[in-house]
Amino acid sequence: MTLPRRSFLQALAAAGLAPGAARAEVYPSRPVRFLVGFGPGGAPDILARLIGNWLSERLRHQVVVENRPGAGSNIAADTVAHAPPDGHLLLLTSMGNAVNASLYGNLNYDVLRDLAPVAGISREPLCIVVHPSFPAASMAEFIDYARRSPGKISYGSAGSGSSLHMVAELFKMMTGIDLVHVPYRASAAAVSDLLGGQVQTVFCPLPSSIEHVRSGALRALATTGAERTVTLPDVPAVAEFVPGFEGTAFYGVCVPASTSPAIVDLLNTEINAGLTDAGLKARLADLGSIPFVVTPAEFGRYLAAETEKWGRVVKAARLRPE
Repeated sequence: MTLPRRSFLQALAAAGLAPGAARAEVYPSRPVRFLVGFGPGGAPDILARLIGNWLSERLRHQVVVENRPGAGSNIAADTVAHAPPDGHLLLLTSMGNAVNASLYGNLNYDVLRDLAPVAGISREPLCIVVHPSFPAASMAEFIDYARRSPGKISYGSAGSGSSLHMVAELFKMMTGIDLVHVPYRASAAAVSDLLGGQVQTVFCPLPSSIEHVRSGALRALATTGAERTVTLPDVPAVAEFVPGFEGTAFYGVCVPASTSPAIVDLLNTEINAGLTDAGLKARLADLGSIPFVVTPAEFGRYLAAETEKWGRVVKAARLRPE
């Protein structure tokens, strides 16, 4: 009996004999889960839901975003690293995953060995924000005030190893100032306490802070990219005061290692289509995110380089999980 073409391809795929195009044709076969290692409301959650909604339309299967906060996103990463490599479980990969390789000494997975890079989503500088009542009105004044008040300024983060924490530690190293770290479970909680006066500053992702800056509820002192961001062109970059400083958060997508290259390529194609779509691109720009359009191989090289870079900061600052 001659099988219809689709049934024939499905049979080949099930047997592991199909070419790449055939494997992609039968994927996905059920809803796709997209794990986010941080709580709802923060930058990772916002970006994951934008990409998840886009993929739901493109793949014609629902992509369900699931928040799995804990251990600096290690819970989510470990879950994906040990999942079946069938493309139905995705990981929102971030700078935190690159940091954790050095920050934690007993991980049950290796980010570069057990996860396959799929695509970038965005790169974004953080924004150093303070309450309007803070005595420093500029980045230069902040650095001067901090040097005169060692250990008296607290900064909130989304937890040890998060981009908020690591960029602040890099800032401390390069300026020689002493700030007190106050970890939270998510950036939204840190921003909430900043608004309430419980902490003095947050090195915050733009998606979590930009509306507060625009409304005047928070004051932006500087952004942490190599140069100013088009989202807040009047806000200087830290590098204008601290030469060579750059701390840029990034987000992307990974799947379990050994996932079919055809599935990886399909996801990469669809995600990159979203990042170049005018509507989604405008939404990302409004949030202060710069689309990160790369191939799986390019994202893999970037992830490896970031893992090495932040490993040096972890070692130099003698950081440990909190």
